Amino acid sequence: MPLALLALAIGAFGIGTTEFVIMGLLPEVAGDFGVSIPTAGFLVTGYALGVMFGAPLMTVLGTKVPRKRMLMLLMGLFVVGNVLSALAPAFGVMLIGRVVASLAHGAFFGIGSVVAAELVAPEKKAGAIAMMFTGLTVANVVGVPLGTLVGQSIGWRVTFGIVAALGVIGLVGIAKLVPDVPRPEGVRLRHELAAFKNAQVLLAMAMTVLGFGGVFAAITYIAPMMTHVAGFADGSVTWLLVLFGLGMVGGNLVGGRFADRALMPMLYVSLGALAIILALFTVTAHHKFLAAVTIVLIGALGFATVPPLQKRVLDQAHGAPTLASAVNIGAFNLGNALSAWLGGLVIAAGLGYTAPNWVGAALAAGALLLAVLSAALERRDHAGGAVAAGSAPTGTRVPAHQR
Repeated sequence: MPLALLALAIGAFGIGTTEFVIMGLLPEVAGDFGVSIPTAGFLVTGYALGVMFGAPLMTVLGTKVPRKRMLMLLMGLFVVGNVLSALAPAFGVMLIGRVVASLAHGAFFGIGSVVAAELVAPEKKAGAIAMMFTGLTVANVVGVPLGTLVGQSIGWRVTFGIVAALGVIGLVGIAKLVPDVPRPEGVRLRHELAAFKNAQVLLAMAMTVLGFGGVFAAITYIAPMMTHVAGFADGSVTWLLVLFGLGMVGGNLVGGRFADRALMPMLYVSLGALAIILALFTVTAHHKFLAAVTIVLIGALGFATVPPLQKRVLDQAHGAPTLASAVNIGAFNLGNALSAWLGGLVIAAGLGYTAPNWVGAALAAGALLLAVLSAALERRDHAGGAVAAGSAPTGTRVPAHQR
C-alpha cells in the first residue's frame, strides 16, 4: 500500500477523534460554559448536521479544484475549526468551531476514498479505502479514550488543541506523500449530479443509511443498556466502547479485503449477520461477558460493510464518483441520526433499554433486502445487455462494454 494512504489515515484519525471525543467531555464543557448537558449536546448534533450538509456542499465547491489541493484545504478547515473550539470564549463560538470542523468531514472521506482507490490496482481498491478508514476506526480505540482522559485530567481545551495538531500532521502528510491525481477530463458538476439518476447509486446509499443505522441504534444507548441491564459500573462504559472500536478496526480490514474479491456476497454476509447479532443483543445484554462479546461483533460486522458500500458507490458512479462518494459519507451520519431517534422513541414508549436492538436488527435486515434487490436488478440489466448484444445484426460491431 502506498505511503499516501498513511497520510489519509492520519487525517481520518484526527477527524474520527474530534467527532466522538466530545461525547466523553460534555460534562466538562457544560461546566466551563455554564450550560446544561442537553444544551452542550448541541455540539454533537451540530457536528452531525454539518457532516450531512457539508459533504455535498464542500464537494460541489471543490469540483474545479485538484483533488490533492482540495484534501489539503479540507484539512486546513478542520484545523481552523478545532483551534476555534480550543480557544472558544463562549459556548456559541465553540459550536461554530464544531460546525466548521464538521464541514471537512464528509468531503474529506468522500474525496479521500476516490484518491485512495486511484492509488492502487483495480483489484485492491476496497482494501485501499479500508486502509484510509482504519484511521477512523483506530480513533475510537486510541484517540477517543486518550482524548477523554486528557480532557478530564488537564482540560478539554488541551484535547482540541491536540486534535488540531493531528490535523496539521495530516495536512503536511498529504502535501508530501499524496501525488497529484488529475481529475478526469471533461467531468463537470452536471456529470457528478447525473450519478444520482443511477438507481444502483441510490440503493447503495440507502443500504448505507439502514446498515450503519442498525449499528448506532444499539450503540447510541449502550451506556444505559450496559449499566441498567447488564449491570456494569458506570466507569466500564469507556472500555466497552474500546471493545466496540477494536471490532470496528477488524471489521473494516476484513471488509476491505473480501470486498475486492466478492463485494456483494460480503455485503450479504455482513448485513445478515449484523441483523442476527443485533436481535440476539436483546438477550445477551443481560449477561456481562456475552454483552461484551456482542459489542465487539456489532462493531466488526457494522464496519465490515463500510469499504464494500463505499466501493459500490464508486463503481456505480464510475467516471464522476466524487460527489456521490461524499454524499454516501453523509448517508452514514443520516443513518446515525435516524436510528438514534427511532431508538429513543421505543425507549420512551416504555419498551426498555434493549428495545433499540430490535430497531437496529430491523434496519440491518432492511439493508440486506436492498442488497438482494440491487443484485437482482444488476443481473437483469446485464442479461438485457447480453440479449441486445447477441441480437445485433450481422456485420454490426457490438460495443466492448456490452460483450
